[in-house]
Order: sequence, then C-alpha cells, then structure tokens
Amino acid sequence: MFWERIRRLSGRRLLIPGAVALTVAAVACSSPPPDTATVQPIAQPTPQPTATPQPTPTPIAMPLTPTPIVIPPTPTPITIPPTPTPITFPPTATPFPTPAPGLGTADLVERAAPSVVHIRVSLAGGGGATGTGVIFADGGLIMTNRHVVQDAVEIRVSLADGRILAAEIIGLDSSIDIAVIKVDADDLPIATIGDSDIIRVGEDVVAIGHALDLPGGPTVSKGVISALDRSLVDGTEVLSDLIQTDAAINPGNSGGPLLNVRGEVIGINTAKIPTGDGIGFAIEINVAHEVALRLVAQSAIEPGFIGFAPLDITPTLADQLALPVLRGVAVVSVVPGSPADGVLEVDDIIIQIDDTAIPDTLTLEQFLRAHPAGTVVEITFFRGSVGLLTASLSLGERPG
Repeated sequence: MFWERIRRLSGRRLLIPGAVALTVAAVACSSPPPDTATVQPIAQPTPQPTATPQPTPTPIAMPLTPTPIVIPPTPTPITIPPTPTPITFPPTATPFPTPAPGLGTADLVERAAPSVVHIRVSLAGGGGATGTGVIFADGGLIMTNRHVVQDAVEIRVSLADGRILAAEIIGLDSSIDIAVIKVDADDLPIATIGDSDIIRVGEDVVAIGHALDLPGGPTVSKGVISALDRSLVDGTEVLSDLIQTDAAINPGNSGGPLLNVRGEVIGINTAKIPTGDGIGFAIEINVAHEVALRLVAQSAIEPGFIGFAPLDITPTLADQLALPVLRGVAVVSVVPGSPADGVLEVDDIIIQIDDTAIPDTLTLEQFLRAHPAGTVVEITFFRGSVGLLTASLSLGERPG
C-alpha cells in the first residue's frame, strides 16, 4: 500500500522530495535510543577563557593634603598728608557773642545824635517841663518816658536839624514809664536798636540827653553798666527791668538813649537816685521797644494793679526778722479802694500768684504786665502766726 500510494502521488513530482524527506525523518524518529551502557560520550576539553590583554594603567599621584593657594588681600593705602592736620579743641563756650568792634566816643555820638530830640511840655495851669526822646521808627515815632509827657497839654519837639514840630501822644504805659509820641515828619534819622539781653556788667556806655535843659544841644556822659535787673520802688510805683549805670543822668535826660560802644540803643534813661552819687537807671530796650510797638499798634495790654506798696524780702532780711520765708514781696501799705483792700494786710508776704513764684518786685511787675486789668488771680502769702493763706482777687487798673 505504501508503494501504491507513491504511484498515485507520482504525478505530483514536486511533492516527492518532500515525501522522501518525511519518510527519512519518520524512520529516524522511530529508531530505538542508543544503549547508554555501551556508548561512551566523547570527552570534550573544557573551554578556557581567552584572556584579553589590558593596558597597564598609569597611576595618578594625589597629594595627601592639597596646598592652599593664599591670595593676600589688597593692602589699604596709607595716605600721609604733606602737613599733618592739627587737632583743634574748641574753646570753652561763652554765653555772650563776640561783639563787633566799637566806635570811638566822638564817632558814636556823631552817628547817634541826629536821632535824639528835645521835648518841651506845657502843663495845665501853667508851667512846663523838658525831657529827651529818641526816634525809633518811620512816620515820626518817638520813644520817651511816660512821666515826661503824661500831663502835657502841648508838646513841642526840637529836631537835630533845627526844626521845631508839634507832637501828639500815641500811647502811655504806666508799668514801665514808657510813652510814644508822634510828629508830622517823614525820613527822620532812626536810632539803631540793640539787644539788652546780651549786655554785661562793666561794658562801656554813653548817655545822650538834654540835661538841665542847657542850651547848645544835648549833653553826652560816659560810664559803664554797673548792674542789671534792678527795680525801684516809690510807694506803689515800681520800676523794673532797669540797667544801673554810673553815666551821669540828670533832670532833662529822661527819655534819652543809653548807648553801647557800637552806637546801639540798649536802654531808655529814666531816673537818678537823688541821694546817690553816680547812680542812674535806664529801662532795658528789649522791654521798652516791645511796649512802644504795642502802643503804636494800639494793642498794648493795660497792666494789672493790686494796690500795695511792696518791699523785697531777701535772705538777710528774713534772717534778721525771723521770717518764715527767704524770698517774697512784703506788703508795706495797702491802697484804699484797690483790689488788695480787704484781702491783704500790712506785713503779709506774697510768695506766689497763680502758678508763678514771686521772689521779688521785678517778677511781680513782669507778672502784672502780662495780666491785664480784670484778670482774676489767686495770691498765696504768709500772714504772721496764721501761716500760709490763699485768696482770690480781680486785678484793677493802675491810677494815673
């Protein structure tokens, strides 16, 4: 059957080689396995790996500790100046500025005299008085003392150029004896106003005024500043903020200027002590000028008035009289009908008004100047064995 099948397939020539191959394969696959007992495997040599030659590495030598590279910093250049700069220590501060160079007395008088005027006053009921004034502002404004012009019915002013002009009162201030009058003239020489806050005891000063109403022009006297911050008491009248000088001040000098060595007005001459020799007084210009400007502006404060004659209590006086305080203002007498009447008594010692300590009449007047009539104040004072008391009163207007 096997061959029969081959013949049937003989027509398919292309399939014979395949069939033969399949037959051979089948025979091969069906052959019994070889006898393991008789057949010995042929020993194969163990393959040895072929060593590939490697190049010998070049050793790299590494230092144990690398040496750091130190870069020195850029050196700071030292500049040596050709001349060493000296170290200057400032001098001890002085409370007073260095003044400008002074003038000789003759030059000073020549510069200041044109602004000084002579004042002649006619009084009610006849009689008259004379005084001095200083032109301090444009518009013919002249500063003088209140007591020179207060009772005048007519005022005549003689100028340095020879003119005589009528004057009118602009305002009066009774607290520091200052008045402002005015003449109808323009372009008058105006005095140079100084600063009385920087003046010192011992400075040279010159007073100019029409002393004793002597003919031939004003009188010039020279001296020094003898003291500062003086006060004068005449009954209930108190003058404060005064410069004391030994330059001659005589009747007729009142209202004239007290000048420093630069020809600046530092005070307005006002009084002389009749029993003293070489003791005159001038109102500090800072106070006088401020009051004069207020009078011109018609805005001056009418200073308050308590109504008693004062006496300064000093430590020496307090020790002699065994007083309970070292400083204050004692009541010597009380003006009838004044605000003090019925509140203060003789020998009371005022030490404070409101929150202001009152160690002397200077401070008292400065307080009253800043508080007008009608102001209600609280006064603190000692009274004998009673001790410390307080009372309220309303300030009044100054008489005159």
